[in-house]
Amino acid sequence: MSHILEVKDLSLHYLTRFGQKVSAVTDVSFTMKQGEILGIAGESGCGKSTLVNGLMGLFIPPLYPTGGDVLVSGESLMNRTPQDIRKNILSQKVSMIPQGAFNALNPTRKIKDIAADVMAAHSASQGKNISKHDIYKRLKDRFDLFGMETEHILNSFPIQLTAGERQRSVIGISTLLNPKVVIADEPTSALDVTTQKVVIKMIFDLLEKNIFSTMIFITHELPLLRHVAHNIAIMYAGEFVEYGTAVQVVHDPRHPYTKALMGAMLSADSEQKNRKPTTIEGAPPSLAKKIEGCRFADRCPSARPECKKNTQNLKTVGGRLVRCDYAE
Repeated sequence: MSHILEVKDLSLHYLTRFGQKVSAVTDVSFTMKQGEILGIAGESGCGKSTLVNGLMGLFIPPLYPTGGDVLVSGESLMNRTPQDIRKNILSQKVSMIPQGAFNALNPTRKIKDIAADVMAAHSASQGKNISKHDIYKRLKDRFDLFGMETEHILNSFPIQLTAGERQRSVIGISTLLNPKVVIADEPTSALDVTTQKVVIKMIFDLLEKNIFSTMIFITHELPLLRHVAHNIAIMYAGEFVEYGTAVQVVHDPRHPYTKALMGAMLSADSEQKNRKPTTIEGAPPSLAKKIEGCRFADRCPSARPECKKNTQNLKTVGGRLVRCDYAE
């Protein structure tokens, strides 16, 4: 089976007004096949949002690619103009489900009009004309798949909907054009547990119906990824420090940072619910400076003197990739 998404040694940096390069993402590589969901977790500021922009080809200054490549169905997203990306990539090949559904929706327009604008804009960019009647028919057919009260949703303003309805509406709009890759940026963070379950079920239903091919699910809630993702990547200071199956990463973490991250989480699992969460001392390093050795060394409880000197590379440990020379 060919890869839907291929990321090869992707590195991204920000350029300050003084001409200084801030390396936000360093040598990230992974591939995804049809039907896969990849979870990405890490602290705020670890580079998740920057990576998302790179995966969508949105290199908007001060963000620039340093090196590497991103391919969707074999088509590179590098060295493309913003107009080309908007016309041929966004919503059609790569789409994003934003974190704040309420902020993502125009409060002065009904859901059906917001969705219709998406379809009309992309039809126009392809030199096609589509009538409002055809647009609304497709919207109704698509929203009927979501198990929602379609007429109520489509004819409502965002403020008239519940948080769960808004989030599901955003998911519906983001997947209208059947993109190959969907990137969900913490789509359940502002929802209660019951609504989270509904949203996650909706995501799985869309994947099973081939509305989209693969998904990247970004969240701070690492235990949640066990129920959502097939594979999980743990990100720290712009690098992947551990990459494996959901079961491996959640139940048998090998990198010290992954262990610390799991230890800081509250969990309802029977084997962990009586455990008190622990804090991760210190703060991530500044990426504006060149970092020698392991980027987690200053916070790692098991760090050795050589950790601060020797560059850590990903190696296979326990059937997954770990960026630590001393992981077992």
